[in-house]
Amino acid sequence: MMTSRGEISRGGDWLAMRAPAKVNLTLHVLGRRDDGYHALESLVVFAGTGDDLTFSPGDRLDLAVSGPRAGGIGHGADNLVLKAAEALAALVPGLALGRFHLIKRLPVASGIGGGSADAAAALRLLAAHNGIARDDARLVAAARATGADVPVCLASKARMMRGAGEDLGPVLALPPLFAVLVNPGVAVETATVFRGLGLKPGDGWGGEPHPDLAAAACGVAQARASLQAALAGGRNDLERPAQAIAPVIDEALALLRGAESCWLARMSGSGATVFGLFDDGRGAAAARQTIAARCPDWWVKATVLR
Repeated sequence: MMTSRGEISRGGDWLAMRAPAKVNLTLHVLGRRDDGYHALESLVVFAGTGDDLTFSPGDRLDLAVSGPRAGGIGHGADNLVLKAAEALAALVPGLALGRFHLIKRLPVASGIGGGSADAAAALRLLAAHNGIARDDARLVAAARATGADVPVCLASKARMMRGAGEDLGPVLALPPLFAVLVNPGVAVETATVFRGLGLKPGDGWGGEPHPDLAAAACGVAQARASLQAALAGGRNDLERPAQAIAPVIDEALALLRGAESCWLARMSGSGATVFGLFDDGRGAAAARQTIAARCPDWWVKATVLR
């Protein structure tokens, strides 16, 4: 079963959709709020690669997991697919539930929002089955109750994400980006990475403000050059503490930076997945082949980010 990015397919009594990987092209830490959460500013895009989720109506909520990365996640109540479904059921009396089947392809605890994307896909499928509009406030509330990255994954469209994930900007019409995603096979715990910043509640972080994306999102011919300039002025403030936990992130970044036609390499989210952006699809495919041959145990994918 394959579905296009963000689209729901139907067949018989089932619904299915792709849960695309989330990539943070930038991730600026503004400080730590009094409630303990870190305030962020991040440009988020979505990849062509991802997990796949199928929903079939049934008398009770259930989840089956298969696929090459199925061994890295739980099937029980702590799975975000089930958490999202339960959160929506608590807000929508009489919500019709059923059985989910998750084909897990994305690495776990990898900074590309695999669990959040799965949860968002579950909410979209339940909404479609129950006739709930995509912009229904209960859908958004269930997403927020499930996890900080779940709301931005609901639409899986390029946009700015601020705060602790609750403040989403408008969808951005960015030009497509040819990319290679590399995960060196280590799981990095998000909370540990944030602790590495050493911020106490109320502390600010500083750093240069986020680059302006207006020119890159206006659809003009210069949009790609404007986006490249904006991204070059951005950063991921979680890179350094993540590298201290998993030094292999440096190796992955070095391989991407050494690839021909790679014009930016950076870590996504809290790691350990890194991405490289390329001039075209041919350059991305060549880099993927080279890195995969050199590091056969790593997860390496060429894709397009939008």
